[in-house]
Amino acid sequence: MSGKIYTVEVQPVIPEKLAGIETLANDLLYSWDRRVRGLFYRLDKKLWEQCNHNPKVFLRRASQEVLDLAADDQAFMEEYKRVISVYESYHQNVLHASVKNSIDADKDLIAYFCAEFGFHESFPIYSGGLGILAGDHCKAASDLGLPFVAVGLLYRQGYFTQTIDGAGQQMAHYHSVDFGDLMVHPATTDTGQEVTVTVSIEDRDVVAKVWEAKAGHINLYLLDTDLAENKEQDRSITFQLYGGDKHTRIQQEIVLGIGGVYALRALGISPTAWHINEGHAAFQIIERCREEIQKGLTLNAALELVAAGTVFTTHTPVAAGHDIFEQQEVAHYLSRYFADINIDPNELLKLGCSANGDHEFNMTALALRGSRFHNGVSRIHGRVASQMESYVWPQIPYEENPMGYVTNGVHVPTFLARAWMNLFDVRFRNWRTALTNQEYWERVDSIPDHHFWSLRQELKARMLEEVNQCIVKRFSREGYSKAMTSRICRYTSQPESNVLVLGFARRFATYKRATLLFNDLERFARLLNDPDRPVLLVFAGKAHPNDVPGQQLIQAIHDYSLRPEFIGKIHLLEGYDMSLARKLVTGVDVWINTPEHPLEASGTSGQKAAINGVINLSVLDGWWGEGYDGENGWAIYPHTRQKDAGQRDREEANDLLALLENEIVPDFYDRGTQGYSTVWVKRSKASMKSCIPRFSSQRMVVDYVKKYYGPASAQYALLAADERRPAQELAAWKEKVRACWAGVKLRRVGNVKKTIRSGTTLPIRIGIKLNGLSTDDITVECLLGEKTNGKFRTLGQQLFEFVEMRGKEHIYELHLTPATSGLNTYKLRAFPCHELLSHPLETGCIYWV
Repeated sequence: MSGKIYTVEVQPVIPEKLAGIETLANDLLYSWDRRVRGLFYRLDKKLWEQCNHNPKVFLRRASQEVLDLAADDQAFMEEYKRVISVYESYHQNVLHASVKNSIDADKDLIAYFCAEFGFHESFPIYSGGLGILAGDHCKAASDLGLPFVAVGLLYRQGYFTQTIDGAGQQMAHYHSVDFGDLMVHPATTDTGQEVTVTVSIEDRDVVAKVWEAKAGHINLYLLDTDLAENKEQDRSITFQLYGGDKHTRIQQEIVLGIGGVYALRALGISPTAWHINEGHAAFQIIERCREEIQKGLTLNAALELVAAGTVFTTHTPVAAGHDIFEQQEVAHYLSRYFADINIDPNELLKLGCSANGDHEFNMTALALRGSRFHNGVSRIHGRVASQMESYVWPQIPYEENPMGYVTNGVHVPTFLARAWMNLFDVRFRNWRTALTNQEYWERVDSIPDHHFWSLRQELKARMLEEVNQCIVKRFSREGYSKAMTSRICRYTSQPESNVLVLGFARRFATYKRATLLFNDLERFARLLNDPDRPVLLVFAGKAHPNDVPGQQLIQAIHDYSLRPEFIGKIHLLEGYDMSLARKLVTGVDVWINTPEHPLEASGTSGQKAAINGVINLSVLDGWWGEGYDGENGWAIYPHTRQKDAGQRDREEANDLLALLENEIVPDFYDRGTQGYSTVWVKRSKASMKSCIPRFSSQRMVVDYVKKYYGPASAQYALLAADERRPAQELAAWKEKVRACWAGVKLRRVGNVKKTIRSGTTLPIRIGIKLNGLSTDDITVECLLGEKTNGKFRTLGQQLFEFVEMRGKEHIYELHLTPATSGLNTYKLRAFPCHELLSHPLETGCIYWV
């Protein structure tokens, strides 16, 4: 007998006593407040899991009886009232003291644009690191009480969910999301009208609906083109995150960048600082320039004004992470849009030119030229990005160009295990307000060693239970026999937390070298199979559906895991998401990261592990290059001088295995007479106490406020003053510099002294043909420094003064005061200067004598 199956959802009536629980369910604050999530878990654990930890769906499907009983349960109601009280207190908080002097909450507003946001697994508009970083950024902005809005896209299918078949092949599955299940509602104007915006793409109009999500103190605005009034091809623009081809990608980025500006304008929101988080949203620069051109500015003046208030963060040195289109593609998709601008489109297209050629339109190049504040996401990455993007400032030494860095951080309340939070609540009480206080976290040492070890082992046991469930589910689905599944699960079915567990979980991309451990199979097998010191290795992660080499890595690990010498010792988990990530980063003993230096921009998964007392074993790249202190983990020093990639991998794999054999495994199993390893606990505590204050997202966002948001808001206000005359002045001055600079000539005049007596000065004269520039347009300086290994390092500067005209030359003079006795090293140079510049070298022009 067969027939269609129907469903009906019988929704409960929320008891009046629990009325506030709907407010909790519709605020993304639940994604980082475990106390809020704990209420739903406590009501019905099984339903909570079935709903993928989605409180909105949970409340629609909860039993009326369960809710009614909870309303009469004194213990539950006491906890409910505590959570409501904490929630209300949180929303009464104002701007945090750490940023009060850097931003004006009444005048300033930051708009943060990103293609993905990873708040929680129940809100599937993220793929991985970039999105989770963006989610953590928003959470910290809310915690700090910043005037802040975020803008992105609302994907109907989001990113794919992953399964791995019996042959180790990744299978990508896309599932449509009912927006009624998400914590979003239509954004409305002050008059209650739902907001839609219309974006010109090719020769047609594309309508996007604007949705709003509340996330603590901040609002998130998301654009959606899956509307009946759009053509089928346009409805699918916002279907998949990073789905489709380049044609889909460019249309998504037009909707995000240009449509995102339209959305904020329609809502009456006027940011003073605009943060472009990766190049996907860089088209906003063109739209904001168009607005200013319509008000009467030239393109150059408009660009100066727009760039003054714009912050751009680049997140990867890997070429695939930088969107590059053909100029003719951009001209085609924006043809109708360009037709409405009274300016030559070729001038706009030049903003996307990069070192690859004038025919390409590089979104990173557009973002750099359209911003005056730029950063990488770690100290190492800042240096690498300075080199990569040096074509924007062609004459400036990359070390001095305007590219800076803010090292990424993770949102501690999101990723710190509940067990640690409970312990801190008892022992430290006010720890949530001290997340950036390094001295405060020294008190981690006050936790008794045996208690610390016991809690770590407890977290590992819970993690292994989750691992076992994942393994059984996958291999049962793929038809493996019970006997085979039992062999695979022999170390996880009855989790012995006594075993050393290594974790490797991240996106499977070739540069991350997930298979580096398998470089010497025989040696690695001996390490894992020592009967007295067993070791497990857990892998998880996704590869992009179009990344064939990345998928081959997954298949290779699957194949290794089923080899006789590795069965039960190596586990490959499917379906990696934020929920599984939270289990892994809190439960494993060692977090392994083996990127090819210097391609790991940051690597926040290691930070999430470190704050939970997990110890990092990583190549010194990304954040670990500044996080490793010799006591809080282990470092693999990159063999950067090794030109042959295969030999480099072999050398670093050897170092990795040597650390495991000679330090990590012996230290873990050095239990002494107390039943636990004191050496291990010491390093685990060092990991936690060193990383919580230095690598929290709160510290990260405070850095952004002080170094970028505050200065960008101030610089924008400066150039916008007096009906935008400063912006026009600066643009005109730069045009003059560009016209004259090639004809500027410098030479040293007079005798060049090589010795002087102690206590005297060295007279230096430089003659400059200014070619139409004035002395006010030029800074002439001497750099004092030292030469080490053939490289000059600046230690100080002294400025020249204009003293006289000699023929057609302007003569500048300096009486140099040497820094020390003995041999002094110095360099002489000149560059354009103007009081309205955001960075002294932003023109990209410099000459050396």
